[in-house]
Amino acid sequence: MVSFTVRMRFNSEDHEEIAQHLRELTRLTRQEPGCVSYIPHWVESEPTTVLIYEQYRDEAAVEHHRGTAHFAKFAIGGLYQKMLDRSMENLQAIA
Repeated sequence: MVSFTVRMRFNSEDHEEIAQHLRELTRLTRQEPGCVSYIPHWVESEPTTVLIYEQYRDEAAVEHHRGTAHFAKFAIGGLYQKMLDRSMENLQAIA
């Protein structure tokens, strides 16, 4: 199992556009055979920050996700064009 979080910060005026990109990206990502969980969140204490929790069956499923047309359209062509900064944390399950 591969789990990680992605944190991105955006300008407040881009809030609805970012939400729309995330709704579509989430809908399509959850249909991928190797996706276990894909949950985007607005961070309540930082309203311009998105945190996405992602979990995939294995590294091949992560690579598949990053190679999809919807990732290219909504992440690379959408979110990445608007984000001010981005960080990622790889997670290791305890139980």
